[in-house]
Amino acid sequence: MQTILSISNLSKTYASGFQALKRVNLDIRRGEIFALLGPNGAGKTTLIGTVCGLVNPSEGSVVVDGHDIIKDYRGARAMIGLVPQELTTNAFETVWATVSFSRGLFGKSADPAHLEKVLRALSLWDKRNNAIMTLSGGMKRRVLIAKALAHEPQLLFLDEPTAGVDVELRRDMWAMMRGLKETGVTIILTTHYIDEAEEMADRIGIINRGEIVLVEEKTQLLRKLGKKQLTLQLAAPIEHVPRALAGYGLELSAGGGALTYTYDDTQSERAGIANLLKDLEDASVRFKDLQTTQSSLEDIFVDLVRERS
Repeated sequence: MQTILSISNLSKTYASGFQALKRVNLDIRRGEIFALLGPNGAGKTTLIGTVCGLVNPSEGSVVVDGHDIIKDYRGARAMIGLVPQELTTNAFETVWATVSFSRGLFGKSADPAHLEKVLRALSLWDKRNNAIMTLSGGMKRRVLIAKALAHEPQLLFLDEPTAGVDVELRRDMWAMMRGLKETGVTIILTTHYIDEAEEMADRIGIINRGEIVLVEEKTQLLRKLGKKQLTLQLAAPIEHVPRALAGYGLELSAGGGALTYTYDDTQSERAGIANLLKDLEDASVRFKDLQTTQSSLEDIFVDLVRERS
């Protein structure tokens, strides 16, 4: 798949000596939704700011659809739409005026039809003549997205786009993101809502302490790193795991009333479950019920960050 954003050996060290980014290498594919996850202070905002021309890199290169962000700043920036986390809009301007002004900043000629299409897609058309100060927080966030889309960018950064909005609005915005992807727009999403990344992203990237820890297809990540657990509700409590079952790494819980077996979702591990059940029977450990659960993306994220802290 064609690459729209290529980041090579990107580093950023501030005057204080703090190194916010450490030789970051990342390629973003055209037309994908890429979720960038990381704890507070991991470098997400610095990385976005550098790509968008708001932060000067200390070393490395960033190329947006063939445009180097340093050598061809205008060409690169024209390709990018940025929705910041902070609500930064002129409170006294109308929705229409602020979106029109954003388009003009990029030297684009007036195109009322395009702006109407954007505003309708974001359920803002009926509010186009309203002053921004009269809008709800969720509507103001939609205006930020409309501003970012006004000049028809091919690469859209969404920095915590659903922070502080209600569940219904989050769902609406997810639908909007899918619609943008269908039109060919590439989306890079940062979020603290792990379920948002799990729902929306094609690929997941994890950044911690200025370094990219992992980049993986979402389904592959869940398959490779997600653990499954088989929990057996015992017919009668036991005081300890029988020695004959020691090789399975079973955990005893619920006052001796439950056994948990953690395994990878591979053919050999699934075959091990049959052996476990047989060995339980041989050890005279009876169970009355069983259930299987799988690690979520949140579990994987927490484990990866903990390992590298």
